Amino acid sequence: MEDNFSKQMAFLIEIDKLKRVERRAKIMSGDRLENDAEHTWHLAMMALVLQGHANAEVDLLKVLRMLLVHDLVEIDAGDTFAYDTKGNEDKFEREMNAAKRIFGLLPEEQAAELKELWLEFERKESQEAKFASALDRLQPLIHNHHNHGDTWQKYGITSGQVLSRNREIADASDRLWEYAQELVQKSVDQGFLQE
Repeated sequence: MEDNFSKQMAFLIEIDKLKRVERRAKIMSGDRLENDAEHTWHLAMMALVLQGHANAEVDLLKVLRMLLVHDLVEIDAGDTFAYDTKGNEDKFEREMNAAKRIFGLLPEEQAAELKELWLEFERKESQEAKFASALDRLQPLIHNHHNHGDTWQKYGITSGQVLSRNREIADASDRLWEYAQELVQKSVDQGFLQE
């Protein structure tokens, strides 16, 4: 039992590194880049507040658990920019290697459980995974709208790219997809996002 505790503590110490993984999106005030730990916290709060807008009944605890583990792999694999075609080619392979190492720090049963949650999120097959993924896509869109399209402008992203990338939000929530489309249109109208 003590060996399991040591493994759990090693895992918890290791995942503190998530605070150092910078994302491409700035926080809403626009004065610095968001880190993965902040992103994860924000997604958990979004799930708590917005679960009533899911198209289907979801197990909130399962959604929260998925959100807590979904980006841990970025400690090793880094944050792959959503619109980086080349970087996304080997993203799953890099992240799978990271999942094996990071979750592998835990006792075997917990390692398997968390890795399976991560895989379920990646596959987007369950209602919980679809909802968690929808939130993961919506959150940076909200940030970009509120920081005047900083990332979109920096990388020359168009409204068509944003809509195409985020279309799967509709699989989880008609209301969240409607809101995402409204934000994209407002961003275009306000000159934050090119068509």
